Amino acid sequence: MIAKREHQGVWVLGEQTCGRVDRITHELLRRGRELADKRKTELVALIFGHEIDADDLAEVIERGADRVLTVEAPELAEFLVEPYAACMLRILEEHRPEIVIAGATSTGRTLMPYVAVKADAGLTADCTVLDIEKDSGLLLQTRPAIGGNILATIKTATHRPQMATVRPRSTRPAERKPGRTGEIVRLKAPKDCLASRVKRLGFLADESEHGIQEAEIVVTAGRGVKKAENVALVAELAQALGGALGASRDVIDRGWLPYPHQVGLSGKTVTPKLYVAVGVSGAIQHLAGMQTSDTIVAINSDPDAPIFNVADFGIVGDLFEVLPVLTERIRKLLDNSP
Repeated sequence: MIAKREHQGVWVLGEQTCGRVDRITHELLRRGRELADKRKTELVALIFGHEIDADDLAEVIERGADRVLTVEAPELAEFLVEPYAACMLRILEEHRPEIVIAGATSTGRTLMPYVAVKADAGLTADCTVLDIEKDSGLLLQTRPAIGGNILATIKTATHRPQMATVRPRSTRPAERKPGRTGEIVRLKAPKDCLASRVKRLGFLADESEHGIQEAEIVVTAGRGVKKAENVALVAELAQALGGALGASRDVIDRGWLPYPHQVGLSGKTVTPKLYVAVGVSGAIQHLAGMQTSDTIVAINSDPDAPIFNVADFGIVGDLFEVLPVLTERIRKLLDNSP
């Protein structure tokens, strides 16, 4: 009897829409490249779809993958869990990767648990940090727990592959390195893997205008605004900066703003160029959703608020005094700019 080879390699589950590779793939490549380098192994991007754009696949190589493996069929053009899972299980059995990471998107959150159970693998969802333990080489999977009050680091000691999902926008996309080379392998999906008891009828786009995940500037209202009417002060600052209005969980729970504005573990993860936290204390679950922003400005009357631990600039003061002055000065500065 021939023994099965050891699990090895770091894999990322890429995603595509209408044959074009999605941003989450590039974000996963940054995380995957770091893990692969620490494990001194290859980084593979696995993508399911149909007629995936060749230039996009070449870009995946340029952004850090050593190999791109696509599994293609008309039935895989849009996500359906059963054919995707059947194809993925076949690939995992054949190639035996050590680590598989995916985005905590609707696809990743549906597919990864399904596959983990079928493959008898370990899975940690909604990770904020992924690392390699020096002595054991195990994947360290850190995520907020107990309502976001603590950070738990989880290890999968005996089951393979080690699987994890990470929040979209929780890291920057991997940088593109033109001229970087690698292998692109296109496979036809096995016909016996394409059956599905679910049929896709259509797609309804989210047409709301809050757009905090795509915004380059986000100004967030926290519990420190004290009541619903005062959210307008934060909204005025956001408008003056040309940014989107965000909210902490406390603000959403009190009904001062609707859920699409929520930043944090139970809301959306944002990575804007500028993040302004107004009256936000800085609970772990909130920090998990914004701490990778390029520049963080915190306005809070409590000098010991945890938000100042991640802020690049801090204003300790009464937001009701600070905001009107700050908003007015920003408006004047922008009005006078060439």
